[in-house]
Amino acid sequence: MLLVAVAAVRVSSRSGLPSLLVYLGIGVAMGVDGIGHLSFSDAELTQVIGYAALVVILAEGGLGTSWKEMRPALPSAAALALVGVAVSVGVTASAAHYLAGLEWRQALIIGAVVSSTDAAAVFSVLRRVPLPSRITGTLEAESGFNDAPVVILVLAFCTAGPIEHWYVLLGEILLELAIGAAIGLAVGWLGAVGLRHVALPASGLYPIAVLAIATTAYAAGAMAHGSGFLAVYLCALVLGNAKLPHAPATRGFAEGLGWVAQIGMFVLLGLLVTPHELAGDVLPALVIGLVLTVVARPLSVFVSLTPFKRPWREQALMSWAGLRGAVPIILATIPMVAGVRGSERLFNIVFILVVVYTLVQGPTLPWLARRLGLGDQAEAADLGVESAPLERLRGHLLSVAIPEKSRMHGVEVSELRLPTGAAVTLVVRDGHSFVPTPSTLLQRGDELLVVATDPVRDSAEERLRAVGRGGKLAGWLGTSGKET
Repeated sequence: MLLVAVAAVRVSSRSGLPSLLVYLGIGVAMGVDGIGHLSFSDAELTQVIGYAALVVILAEGGLGTSWKEMRPALPSAAALALVGVAVSVGVTASAAHYLAGLEWRQALIIGAVVSSTDAAAVFSVLRRVPLPSRITGTLEAESGFNDAPVVILVLAFCTAGPIEHWYVLLGEILLELAIGAAIGLAVGWLGAVGLRHVALPASGLYPIAVLAIATTAYAAGAMAHGSGFLAVYLCALVLGNAKLPHAPATRGFAEGLGWVAQIGMFVLLGLLVTPHELAGDVLPALVIGLVLTVVARPLSVFVSLTPFKRPWREQALMSWAGLRGAVPIILATIPMVAGVRGSERLFNIVFILVVVYTLVQGPTLPWLARRLGLGDQAEAADLGVESAPLERLRGHLLSVAIPEKSRMHGVEVSELRLPTGAAVTLVVRDGHSFVPTPSTLLQRGDELLVVATDPVRDSAEERLRAVGRGGKLAGWLGTSGKET
């Protein structure tokens, strides 16, 4: 099974397909109609495990998101997560009722379920597509934000009895989002302060501590009747941009754990589906998915982003990049657990819709980006800087990797102009290490070890990043190394 999972990772990474499809296929193959003949029908257990996996996936997404890229996209992402979801639910539910023949409660449930873009699918595809940061920032933030209102809508539509007035539901959504956001930001800030001032006895404890803090944010948000999903994403976002010790190692650990969570979650969802029962729901799923993809999503993007004067090409790409993944399938288990009539059919429709349209949208996204002329412009790649605290020496050891497009290439060590209290002590080049002189020319692919005293640690890192972006004249030409 481990070898199959590793092979699945390689296939999904090389093909450009979201890993969802590969892992769902493994689950279906192991299921009752596959070669494994395993019978599994516990929707409640699937929902619980799915929620736990989503916490890890959202935490990994937050840790890997740059605040510098995301900050300009926050207003548009919030509009997509609120106004866009409302438009999408209304259009998709109408199509499900009038075109697919579902009764209104079922139509509203399926409209809400499929209106959430999936964080795992978006993160896995977008990070391999060279798009401008304003687009990736908007889409990643949207996928991190829109789970919360969608979950609230699905739970509301699944409750017995009449649905509350729309303004009551809207107030509840806004309140839960506000509580989740406040708790996520507070826990993330407190966790970052603690980790920066307390030296843990082993470097391997930092990734565990960061993920434990993010999980605490989810639990605190849920217990306070707020959005736990928004809380964990914002908490991880704060931690990922807080310049914590061993940050690259922490992100690598979180990414690996995210892969494990995806594998387990998607395989379990594949086990839950019964393929021989899907045939009768193929046509309704294709019709609803077509309306969602070519009408509801573009309309929601247009309504949400037009006030921000986003170019039509960006709106077109973001309309096509509204990837669905495991989140809608997990949300489709909520009516099953709640005992809503026809919930098994809803689950089958959502499953077919997600698989078919993810198969269409994921691989074609790079082609569409090229056709629209939205390939990312050539930029100087940012440096990878990892910090390890030297508690007894009251200093820090910075490990700096010079990437291919960095403008630090060709700069002499003396031209770095590091602050007093910081110095380049070692250069690793082509597998060989040496102590540099002031006239040593730095090259692409070099790894530097920089020792900095505690008071100048931040200014030394800012200076290194500035030179990486602007070359030896950084500072004089206004190039900043700050994460703004």
